[in-house]
Amino acid sequence: MSLLKAIFHLIGAVQFCYGCYYDYTFVRIPSTSTTVTPFGGKLKYLTYLDAMLQTVYFSVALLNDVVGTDDSTPSRKPAIRRIKDILFTALAFPLAMFVGITFWGIYAVDRELILPKMMDEYFPLWLNHVMHSNIVLFTFMELVTSFRMYPQRKVGLSILGTFMLSYVVWVHYIYFRTGSWVYPILTVLNWPLRVVFYLFSLGFVFALYFLGESLNRTIWSKEVQSTVKSGKKKAQ
Repeated sequence: MSLLKAIFHLIGAVQFCYGCYYDYTFVRIPSTSTTVTPFGGKLKYLTYLDAMLQTVYFSVALLNDVVGTDDSTPSRKPAIRRIKDILFTALAFPLAMFVGITFWGIYAVDRELILPKMMDEYFPLWLNHVMHSNIVLFTFMELVTSFRMYPQRKVGLSILGTFMLSYVVWVHYIYFRTGSWVYPILTVLNWPLRVVFYLFSLGFVFALYFLGESLNRTIWSKEVQSTVKSGKKKAQ
């Protein structure tokens, strides 16, 4: 099982790393396009930031397979395991689900609001699925194949909330600097609706955090219970 997990983590790390590399190196949208501003480069897209995060997470998970442990009650939890757990719970799972669900949801309603058809010439279909489909598949598979203990909610939600609010500030900085929105959907919304959209997005990603916590507690109920009992004994 450990070897299979290591292979799975290696495939995930290589896949998302190559996706980021290909996107950064070969995907070039013409500057004449009215839907894309060159300012901010690839780092203006949440999809790209999330793919980078998944690359980091699966690399950390692979390193944990080699020098760490996934035991529920290790005598001493190594630092790499603690980093792995917090990365997955606070960022990797909720952001992957958020990116995948919101992208394909908006795409189903009107793809011009999220990935205009003119971009198909530059953004290949396989890369689209790596960035928007495989992140959901691999992250969910990770949830059911590796145990982790969720941190206190105030810790996990603070990390996630800080990331999301920072990204919103970044999107607005780009807009006020260039006059162009990162995503076409923001162009068709007025300011009150944008605020509603941001609040809905923040609430949705928080709900996905709770979903991950609930699924983890259900799938790994025995491990969670043993970890909690072990923590109480150490505290006594």
